[in-house]
Amino acid sequence: MSDDVGTESVIIRDVPDDHRYVIEVDGEVAGLAVYHLRGGRHFFVHTEVSPDYSGRGLGQQLVRFALNDVRSQQGVVVPICPFFAAYIRRHPEYEDLVDRQIMERIEKSRHDQGES
Repeated sequence: MSDDVGTESVIIRDVPDDHRYVIEVDGEVAGLAVYHLRGGRHFFVHTEVSPDYSGRGLGQQLVRFALNDVRSQQGVVVPICPFFAAYIRRHPEYEDLVDRQIMERIEKSRHDQGES
């Protein structure tokens, strides 16, 4: 995906060899979303945007692109990353991508271990 914002060029792409989606602004990596692919499921574990690029909505663009890409592959997501989980809660059109059984097991395990 390429999107010109003002004079900036924004490109988002999957880098499967590195298990991450990256978002670039004018050729510089501004953020990334790390995933592990297991059994056809994308386990999203970490998302970050460089402080130099914060406040521009790049994280949301990155997550939306990744979710749409997984959907196009008829895949499933496990949003372990809090940013991904929050995005999906705010955008219920992506709820159908979430593997609820695995998420329930993860949440039960966290609860059993005393995590919040």
